[in-house]
Amino acid sequence: MTEYVTHVEARDVELPRGAGTALLLVLDNGSDGARPATLGGAGLTELRERLTEARERAARGEIVAVVVTGVGGCFCAGADLQVVASLRTRAEAREVAELGHATLRMLGELEVPSFALLNGYAFGGGLEIALHCTFRAAADDVRRLALPEAHLGLVAGWGGTYLAPRLLGIERGIELALERPLANNRPTDARTALEWGLVDALLSRESFLDAGLDWVARVLADEATPHRRSLDDAATWRAAVDAARERLHARLRGARKAPYRTLELLAAARDNDRDTHFAAEDDALEEFLVSDGLHAALYAFELTTRAARRPSGDPGPEAAREVGAVGIVGAGLMATQLAVLFASRLGVPVVLRDLDDERVAAGRAAIEAQVDQLRARGRVSDDEAARILGSCTVTTELAELARADLVIEAVTEVLAVKKSVLAELEQIVPAETILATNTSALSVTAMGEHLANPSRVVGLHFFNPVAAMPLVEVVRTPATSPAALATAFALARALGKTAVGVADRPGFVVNRLLLRMLADVAATVEEGTSVEVADRALDPLGLPMRPFRLLDLVGLSVALHVLETLHSELGDRFPLSPGLAALRDEGARLADRDGAVDPAIQRAFPGGGPGLDEQGVRTRVLEGLAEEVGAMLDERVVDDVREIDVCMILGAGWPIANGGIAPLLDREGVSERVLGRRLLPDGVANVARQ
Repeated sequence: MTEYVTHVEARDVELPRGAGTALLLVLDNGSDGARPATLGGAGLTELRERLTEARERAARGEIVAVVVTGVGGCFCAGADLQVVASLRTRAEAREVAELGHATLRMLGELEVPSFALLNGYAFGGGLEIALHCTFRAAADDVRRLALPEAHLGLVAGWGGTYLAPRLLGIERGIELALERPLANNRPTDARTALEWGLVDALLSRESFLDAGLDWVARVLADEATPHRRSLDDAATWRAAVDAARERLHARLRGARKAPYRTLELLAAARDNDRDTHFAAEDDALEEFLVSDGLHAALYAFELTTRAARRPSGDPGPEAAREVGAVGIVGAGLMATQLAVLFASRLGVPVVLRDLDDERVAAGRAAIEAQVDQLRARGRVSDDEAARILGSCTVTTELAELARADLVIEAVTEVLAVKKSVLAELEQIVPAETILATNTSALSVTAMGEHLANPSRVVGLHFFNPVAAMPLVEVVRTPATSPAALATAFALARALGKTAVGVADRPGFVVNRLLLRMLADVAATVEEGTSVEVADRALDPLGLPMRPFRLLDLVGLSVALHVLETLHSELGDRFPLSPGLAALRDEGARLADRDGAVDPAIQRAFPGGGPGLDEQGVRTRVLEGLAEEVGAMLDERVVDDVREIDVCMILGAGWPIANGGIAPLLDREGVSERVLGRRLLPDGVANVARQ
């Protein structure tokens, strides 16, 4: 893979206040911001050459400081992931690891202080450049500072696991290098970075470089006080690591090596010297840079990023109709979440309709509670909260939806009810209005087949919680018009969601696969496997939650309704579960507060066989998933298995470290065993075997 080289422009600048001459190093890949500045072998070598020159000049007394900054909105996005993906051997990985350390550590080992001026976002190795510097300042509007490596199946291995906890304290170091990456790769903004001591000062975006050089001069003159804190004592360090280990195990249950190695490195950072620790980071990078897990994660990262930019199945914005007002049928949980999303992101009036005054009042209260929560978290200002509330109307009058350009129904999952709703809507809305359904599994085709104009019906399947889940399945029927389809995609884009076009087949993508998984787990229990064994069996897959906890979250009534639909449409591949049905009728909860199954529910499963061990359950589930993926591809639910991966990552929360579902099934050898073929070519989401 050819590296897109980030060059290092070096020039002398005279600091204000007569502070002397500084060497300014500007990281610039020459793309004018079209792509982020990243570091591969050539870029690191060039940076090392500039720093070697700086060291020599500092020794001669020619410069008083070294200042590093970037261009545009990017300081540095870290290692070049395309170069990383091209690595094949541990020797190549070791070379990259050692070159990164040898280069970046020079910033902290010069005879003059070094300063990082964070003009924009900084990820991974980019933020590690700043950590190696003596002092750091950031533009006050920078929103994304992160060490995301644990999210991808790596460690922050160019000094991050050593420098972050020693600079910030062990608790903040753990949060930055481990817990934020595992929480959907949550970044840190400049103001939080200042509170933590990750940066020493915030600078105005206007005249940023001039302000930064003035700050450098003030620091050199002892007129500005950078952040400094003493090293946490051994007891504090140990307690923070022990608590983090418990949280990590509760989240991952032993799956995924890189986060555990990250915590080991953070734990050792207090007592290790720099050389020892950097060698340990090199060992970790040598292992993980050429692991199938990392290559699957890089595949998934590129896949989901590309899907957000260019959704599959989108006819293009040219065919889309403008949506200046939205109607929603229903005022329950999903409907009110959709209302707040539409009102906040689209800035258009939203009208919700429900059957009676009691439901209307409950819907209005739910909207107000959601907006109050956004305001309390600082997500919206008081003025914006007032605007959102003013944009939402809840009524019992169906006629109030007549002015909407798009109406989405979010009523109970009963086909007859949904068909009736769409039929009523067709009588009152203009001929151009798009009619959408948020159904999670029912036939969109059947909903519209009795309408005078079924071409304007389209599925818009959002996921709960609506604000947090990034996926929308856009469901096309044989009758759906290009205008209806394009409008659905344009709406998803405007809402900040990633849309995937899917054919109108039972369960679409996400629910079809999740219910196949849950049905197979339940089937093993019906046959004699203990609920505790079945519940633990999928832990090595690193899924967001165990199966019985997921059933609690979805709700047994909802899950079994979808399962019955899929069983009816697709047959015995989706076995019904009398035990789960009995527990639903009891109103029983399946899992405790920690997410583990309640062993008392075993009473609902009389068994009848010896049952399976954890490996047996896991094999049954993976083989079922492979069978279902193969069937979905045969049915052309999507055109490419990559779209299934996008759906499972963004709609089901499957870890990016797995790469989605196809790399997992290929890696475990299940796809070849069940389907007779790999789902992805060798080398796409793994280290090529050829």
